[in-house]
Amino acid sequence: MPRSEARVSTDRPHRYAKQLAAHFGRKIESSWDEETGLGSLAFSMGTATLTAEPGALLLAVEGEAGNLENLESVVGRHLVRFGTKDELVAEWHRDSGEAGSVQRNEEDAPAHAPGGAA
Repeated sequence: MPRSEARVSTDRPHRYAKQLAAHFGRKIESSWDEETGLGSLAFSMGTATLTAEPGALLLAVEGEAGNLENLESVVGRHLVRFGTKDELVAEWHRDSGEAGSVQRNEEDAPAHAPGGAA
């Protein structure tokens, strides 16, 4: 199954992983283990794993090729929103070698070119 990963630099990887698992746990099956620093999210379109490492939160999503970008977006947008003060950026890299999506605070995003579609 296609896979994509994002390594998000942060001094608080456990905090953000726990927050993601708790937030999504209201609607889907999720888990977070503070001792191991591992968690998971089970979406209908695929899964996500959360791994807290020193200085980073490793996000990995797996799903059918047509769902991979949506999984990246859902997990990445929520993380970036939770970490607005820390200016978190989720830049995804797919195992196919394709570039994945990037989520960042809207205020940090590059402006659209004049006359271009927003």
